[in-house]
Amino acid sequence: MQHKFLPKYRLITVSGMIAVGTTTLTKNLVNSLGWKNINIGAIQRKYDRLNKLHENKMGALSRSDDHEKKIDAMTEEMLKNENKIIYEAWLSGFFARNYKDILKILLVCSHDDIRVDRVSNRENITVDEAKNWIKQRESENTEKWQRLYGVHNFWNPKYFNLVIDTYKTGPLETLGKVLDKIGYEHK
Repeated sequence: MQHKFLPKYRLITVSGMIAVGTTTLTKNLVNSLGWKNINIGAIQRKYDRLNKLHENKMGALSRSDDHEKKIDAMTEEMLKNENKIIYEAWLSGFFARNYKDILKILLVCSHDDIRVDRVSNRENITVDEAKNWIKQRESENTEKWQRLYGVHNFWNPKYFNLVIDTYKTGPLETLGKVLDKIGYEHK
């Protein structure tokens, strides 16, 4: 059931590293707000499957620079022109950093062991495999993006309006913090 409210933001970006809860938050926001969802990770995984790449074992280095720039140009275009979208992508908050009418959310998990456990359970792999996947993907992605966009900490809290540690908050509390930030009142 959708509720009427006047949002102070026209878009919401949800950013974060692997297994911090971005997809869970995005799904909860879609259910609460009725906004459209764009998940760049899903787009990338589809591309990876079509090109016979293992989406979890390889990061951005397995994709061409042209492909990466095409996805990021699509992101830039949507950030400029769209409304009522929850945009989930590792770099969405960074790309939206100069927009005042976009709520930029960064999810973090202050305990890496929790992230490893989430990946291990989600992918049905060993803890060691999960540690390796996380380390490889995050380092490959950061390396490529710094080469393409400059040496930045893409997840620096200064780029975001709201930073939530999902180690300290469960899915509903995380959702509540975002809904409070946008002025949403549940009726």
